[in-house]
Amino acid sequence: MKAIVSHAFAPLDALKYEDVPDPVADGRKVVIKVEAAGVNYPDGLLVQGLYQMKPPHPFTPGMEVAGVVESAGPEVKGLKVGQRVATICSLGGYAEKVLADERAVFPIGEMDGGDACALLVAYGTSHHALKQRAALKAGETLCVLGAAGATGIAAVQIGKIMGARVIAVCSTEEKRKLALEAGADEAIGYETLKDDLKALTDGKGVDVVYDSVGGAAFDACSRSMARNGRLLIIGFASGEIPKFPVNLSLVKEYSVVGVFWGNFTRAEPEVYADNMKELIGWYGEGKVKPLIEGRYPLTDAAEVLKRVLGRGATGKLVLVP
Repeated sequence: MKAIVSHAFAPLDALKYEDVPDPVADGRKVVIKVEAAGVNYPDGLLVQGLYQMKPPHPFTPGMEVAGVVESAGPEVKGLKVGQRVATICSLGGYAEKVLADERAVFPIGEMDGGDACALLVAYGTSHHALKQRAALKAGETLCVLGAAGATGIAAVQIGKIMGARVIAVCSTEEKRKLALEAGADEAIGYETLKDDLKALTDGKGVDVVYDSVGGAAFDACSRSMARNGRLLIIGFASGEIPKFPVNLSLVKEYSVVGVFWGNFTRAEPEVYADNMKELIGWYGEGKVKPLIEGRYPLTDAAEVLKRVLGRGATGKLVLVP
């Protein structure tokens, strides 16, 4: 089969499209013929050696896929050959086929493969962040940085489902329009972020901030929190990991909360499974709808990753073998 392969931690252009051995189903594992592989910001960091996980080489990046069960190991009980499914795989997604443990595989029925990929990581991250880490309450104010990206759109939609007033923050007018279409109550830019948040909350500050950007935007939000607020640390798309003056948390009495979705799925698999059931239910009811910006050939993986890392993408990007 064909796959994207990293032979060394290197720039994205060093990725290779080449033949690798087909996976073989054994035990409780299934082989999935990939219809769509989701592209995520950490994928680009991983292949450059900039992520917290550093796998041995060679490896194939990609952490989420949707497709059809092609074969099943002898101990598989809950899945059948020919069934459409989606799965999280810490590696291996950018390929024509993926090996997955049935316990990490979700049936998706007729759901679009790209939508299924988005629900796994982008929506899974935002859902966990707002539900478990922030305990977002109806009537609270939620500020979403990077609100036109895949996780940002998810945070906007989930925030509205949970009853929050959502302020979306985006870098361009086009992106702000997308965030409003996703359900945001207001959409603003980064230029005067601290002043705008103060004005929009009548000086009270923001109850929950969803920060996947870091850098100067984090600095502004750290000075714009309400008492008992929760500043969620999702990632650092700006490329700058900010330094936090802890006296702000003391004086304003708010919490800075880390969100590492991958660790959550491993540490609390039952809660993760319940989250996915809720997300899939919301999708079926039309309450959440991923924005799939584009579907690209597997051979374009490096160029697509460049767009994601350069913050040029809106919504979800998907690779199609």
